[in-house]
Formats: sequence, C-alpha cells, structure tokens
Amino acid sequence: MGKVVDMAKGTLSRLALSLPPALYYPGYRAYWLGLLASVGGFQMLRFGQSWLIYQLTGSPLALGYVGLASGVSAIGLNLFGGVFADKFDQRRLIMTTQSLTAGLIFVLATLTLLDAVQVWHVVVIAFGVGAVEAFDGPARQVLYPHLIDRRVMVSAVALNSAVWQGTRIIAPAVAGFIIAWAGTAVAFYLAGLGFLIMATMTYGLRVSRITRKERGSAAHDILEGLTFIRQNAAFSFLIAMTFFNSFFGLAYITLMPVLAVDILHVGAKGQGLLMSVGGVAALLTTLWLSSRSNVGSKGWLIIGGGVMSGLSVAALGLTSAFVGSFPLALAIMFVIGICNTTYTTSIQSSLQMLVPDGMRGRVMGFYGVTYNIVPLGGMLAGALANLITAPLAIAVGGLAVAAFAIGPAMMNVEIRNLRTLLRQAETAAASGMEA
Repeated sequence: MGKVVDMAKGTLSRLALSLPPALYYPGYRAYWLGLLASVGGFQMLRFGQSWLIYQLTGSPLALGYVGLASGVSAIGLNLFGGVFADKFDQRRLIMTTQSLTAGLIFVLATLTLLDAVQVWHVVVIAFGVGAVEAFDGPARQVLYPHLIDRRVMVSAVALNSAVWQGTRIIAPAVAGFIIAWAGTAVAFYLAGLGFLIMATMTYGLRVSRITRKERGSAAHDILEGLTFIRQNAAFSFLIAMTFFNSFFGLAYITLMPVLAVDILHVGAKGQGLLMSVGGVAALLTTLWLSSRSNVGSKGWLIIGGGVMSGLSVAALGLTSAFVGSFPLALAIMFVIGICNTTYTTSIQSSLQMLVPDGMRGRVMGFYGVTYNIVPLGGMLAGALANLITAPLAIAVGGLAVAAFAIGPAMMNVEIRNLRTLLRQAETAAASGMEA
C-alpha cells in the first residue's frame, strides 16, 4: 500500500510540474477558467448567428452585414474602451460588460425561441455585442497582468491565446450539435451562460489596488495614448506589425473559399481541413509557449516569426497557383499556424511587459483595433484578387508582412535589443517602479 501511495504522490508531482507557469497563480487560474467559458460562449454565438441569419435570408450578403455590424462598433469604440480601462475598476468593468453581453444574447435566444426573430434583430444585437466588447477587451488586457508575476507573462498570453484557438476548433462543432438536437435558441442560452460564468469568476477575484490618475476628457486621454505610442519606437513597431499582419497577412482567410474551390478543387470539405490544420498548429504552438516562462530573444523571434509567417502565406498563394498540390497546401498551413502564433504571442507579451500601468488600457485598446480590421483587409484582398487572381493577392499580402518585418526592424535598434528592454522592465517592476 505504501508503494502505491508513493507512486500516486509521484504522479501528482509530475502533473503539477507540467502545469504552465501562469496557472500556479490562483487568481489567474480563476480568470482563465472564466475566459474559457466566455470565449466558448462567444464562438457559439458567432456560429449560431451565422446559422440563424442564413436560415432567415438564404443570402451570403446578409452574413456580411452581421460581421460588419460587429466590427464597426468594435473599431469605433475600442479607443474609448481603453480610456475606461485606465480610469475605472477593471474588475467591475468586466463584470458589467460580461453581464450586458449575456443579456443581449438572452434577448436573441428568447426571440428565437418564440419564433419572433427577424434579420434586423440579429444585426442590432451583433452591433451591441461588438460595442460592449470594445470596453471588455481592454479591461481584460489591463486586469490579468496584475494576477501574475511578469516573469510568466509569455505563459499567460499563450494560455489566453490557447483559449481562442481551442474554442475556435471545438465550440462550432458543439454549437452545431446543440442546434441539431435542441435548437438554435438553446445554443444561444448556453452561449450567454458562458459570459455569466466569466462575470461570476471575475467577481471572486482579489486584485491588489491599482493606482489610477485623474484625467481629463476622453479625447484628451486618447490623444495622450496615441502620442505615447508614436513617441516610443518599440510600441509603434509592435502595433504596426500587428496591423500589417491583420490587414495583409490574414487576408488569405477571406480568399480561402476561392483557393479551395477554384484553385485546389477540394471543395468545402477541403477548405475546412485547411483551416483546421492551421488551427491545430496554432493551438499546439500556444500550448508549448504556455509551458514556458521565457522564449529567448523576443526581438529576433518577432522579426524572424514575422518574416517566416509572411513568406509562408506567400508560399501558400504561389504554390497553389503554380503547383496546385492540396497536400503541400496543408503542410504550408501548418507552418503558417506555427509562425503566426509564435510572433503574435511574442508581440502581445512584449507589449504587456513594457507598457506602464497607467497607459495599459489605452495602448492595449489601440492594439485591439488592429485585430478588428481583418474584414477590411479581406475586402482589399478581394478587390486585388479580381485584378491579379486570388493566389497572387494572397502572395502579395504575405510579402507585405515579410517586407515590413525586415525593413523597419533592421533600422529599429530597440526591437533588435528588445530582450534588454524587457529585462529592464522586469527589474523595474521587481523594485516597485512602474515599467
């Protein structure tokens, strides 16, 4: 019996040692579980909205209206969301935004259950959810760094990303199963429940008091944040890198149906497999990064990751056009998932390490805008595809990302020496100074 107990203890010790570093912090662990429920609910909401709107209209254009409504409100209000995150208690702000989102989803679920839902209901609620998300996102970006030690920031950022990557793969399948067996309304109710779980988990968090300075108008605060970014070369480059990736590097997602159907001739199933391979690669990469406290020289990792990600996207377009091999496209998608996730995680963790607490909401709010412009990049790629074909439009987007990573990075000493800047920020934080 004693040997059995010793073996059990040894197994538990090995499991404990395998935990990602950020999960050793109880506050972050609770936050992460709440985030998992919330993001899972968000992914189910998006799937349910698309399913419902197509049932109501049978029009692909109507699907675009829902995405546009959500994106426009998020882009328009993200900077104000950053101001609110710097001014107010982030814990209460997240509780409020998560509860408001749950309320909006429950309204949609009830309208669906009563068979009273109309297209404009779905569009208006999508707009509302996007508007609330503009305040929720920056608040979350400000809160979770205070739940951990800065030395495990890479692990925390990767774990957050793993939630998005994992739910993007699993949640739509779960939502589809629920819709098939219980109806769309039930899927919406469960999605809203995920947001309520996040609100509840946030309520239980105990966060050390964060000093907040009195500020002027929202316009003044936004201008102050933009000036800070413009005057700091490292922040300007990191956010610009994210912009280029979102606007140019992710345009292939919009053009994927053209690539799968007209170029590779693999149909919808082949398109799903291509996207799944990229998603699995991204998830595996985030899980690996989450187990590490440090990933070496982040400056060169960001530059190299940006170059490789851009070149791999370009390779996807060019090989599809001139080789037309589906297995090769699958392999390239796997590489894209690894490279893109590695350098975007490095960018976000670097921003979180370097940004002063009093500026964190506005900087991360502006950073969040770069992700909301993906549909605009897709529109540009679509227009370019009409002129030079979809594969070449994809290649142009990838080459733009690679060129930006090589050009400014070679001239930016701060980016090449990012490891030194991060070490200084960590030392300053340990001595009680603001980074």
